[in-house]
Amino acid sequence: MSSSRPRMTGIGRVLVVVYAIMALAATGRSFVQIVQDFSAAPVAYLLSAAAAVVYILATVALVKSGSRAWYVLAWVAICFELAGVVVVGTLSLVVPELFAHDATVWSGFGYGYFWVPLVLPVLGLWWLARGGRETSAEPVLVEERSSW
Repeated sequence: MSSSRPRMTGIGRVLVVVYAIMALAATGRSFVQIVQDFSAAPVAYLLSAAAAVVYILATVALVKSGSRAWYVLAWVAICFELAGVVVVGTLSLVVPELFAHDATVWSGFGYGYFWVPLVLPVLGLWWLARGGRETSAEPVLVEERSSW
């Protein structure tokens, strides 16, 4: 007998990959914005950095969601992300001068990233709500049988 079930499969794995890509994109964007011209739009650039931190936390929390603490942190990070996308997205449309110099990751509800920042937290919360907690405490044993 062997335990060959991967810890994370299907949509959970896809979510982790997309969150990791968003973490890299947001981190790179905020780093360049802050280093090149922080004084031009400090609020927008700090929001990009905050988005990067949230994406990093969500990525790690989803990977380690077998632990109750990480599972709760995944919920908190993804709820914060959704709130950030909605608030910043709304503000960027209603009060565009706040983001006139350069947009954030969440500006326009993530239009610069093909609205992935708006869709991703919805999918993440759906996955967590449907039991996305990957448990590794009790492995599934698969009985190997001969084909003879």
